Amino acid sequence: MDIKNLDAVPSFTTKDGSEIRELLAWRNSVIRHQSLAEARLPVGGSTQEHYHPQTEEIYYITHGSGEIRIESEVRPVRVGDAIAIPPGLRHKLWNTGPETLRLLCCCAPGYEHADTIITE
Repeated sequence: MDIKNLDAVPSFTTKDGSEIRELLAWRNSVIRHQSLAEARLPVGGSTQEHYHPQTEEIYYITHGSGEIRIESEVRPVRVGDAIAIPPGLRHKLWNTGPETLRLLCCCAPGYEHADTIITE
């Protein structure tokens, strides 16, 4: 049985500049075809615009607020929002609120730097 606590998982920076804590993935659990991580963006921060040729993502906002752009559409996001990002679509996330933006990122297949293409 794999149970990981967020406080015990080390953080690292992804290719798009996000600070993430990978909770469950092939690197640290029995999970093989997806990953679950928490990402954090500081106040005023953003990811670099990017896309994933193979990976579909779900973002779930747990703290804070911001804006997301997927291709040319920009929408506000806040706590409780779940965002679907299909493979191949350029996306960027901004923290526009007064606190750290925190979100859960589910990736299938699991997150890999090699599947992240920076577009800016």
